[in-house]
Amino acid sequence: MRILLVEDDRRFAIALVKSLSQCGHEVEYVDSAAAALASPACDLVLLDLGLPDLDGLEVCRRLRRRGDVAIIILSARGTERDRVTGLRCGADDYLVKPFGVAELQARMDAVLRRVRPRPNGVHTVGGLEVDLDARVARVDGDRVKLTPKEFSLLAALIREQGVVLMREQLLREVWGTTWQGRSRTLDVHVSTLRTKIRTGARVEAVHGVGYRLVPVGALLQGAGDRPAEEL
Repeated sequence: MRILLVEDDRRFAIALVKSLSQCGHEVEYVDSAAAALASPACDLVLLDLGLPDLDGLEVCRRLRRRGDVAIIILSARGTERDRVTGLRCGADDYLVKPFGVAELQARMDAVLRRVRPRPNGVHTVGGLEVDLDARVARVDGDRVKLTPKEFSLLAALIREQGVVLMREQLLREVWGTTWQGRSRTLDVHVSTLRTKIRTGARVEAVHGVGYRLVPVGALLQGAGDRPAEEL
């Protein structure tokens, strides 16, 4: 996911850029309204309100007039009136500082589900072909027998192929929960899925973060990732 972070607190911004990059996102960081409004297109804007050259609410209005980009306001202004004003200015969500990265990721996922259609149709990674409408997977042309949960897991990964999906995100999308008691269930399903598609594509583990789907032989470790681990 391509993210534009608009934040004038440099220490906070650097820490957030590092965390989001480790989750597999491509993050551009700017510290002014002028730079934000001049930035190229992205999937989502994380917008602070306390900018040095223009109030963030006005930046939000201008971004919204320009198109349908997803916008989440990140601000220390936390009253109900502040939140309502931010949403009325065009933000899709409003998150009050301080917050955890897991909550931010969950809100980003939710916003993007609302503002853009889920890609269906046929997706291909290496020798793996997945028809999301028919719920059919093939490796090198041969149909692969998957359980409903295995297919849902594969569908989540192939929709964002090459991007790290957090464990919490996969638990929420496939099992409808973020309860860590399900974490081992996720690992077991990943292990089984790996075996079934191993000649077509690979489910790569990014230590402490989650999983991503890559072609066989690809090495796509992002900035800050530890070496991928296989279960």
